[in-house]
Amino acid sequence: MRNKDASNDNEGAQIYNRLAVLRAERGLTRQDLADAVEVNYQTIGFLERGDYNPSLTLAFALSRYFGVPIEAIFSPQPFQPLKRWPTAGSGQ
Repeated sequence: MRNKDASNDNEGAQIYNRLAVLRAERGLTRQDLADAVEVNYQTIGFLERGDYNPSLTLAFALSRYFGVPIEAIFSPQPFQPLKRWPTAGSGQ
């Protein structure tokens, strides 16, 4: 039995992601990605909109598929736009 006071502090926590960007970079549809990680295409839409937080199993599957660490896809803080990052040779 679960203690009420020991409830999961992460329930309802917003998880930000770069799924739409990663999909676009690779020319994938939501259906393509869903097929690759064996979920319904609507799940990909829910994830991209922030309506749904992924399970660890799904987060790892997406990480493996894209070949990047989970932290490159999901974050508890909003991602900074890439234009804010210094570019190579910019002297910053």
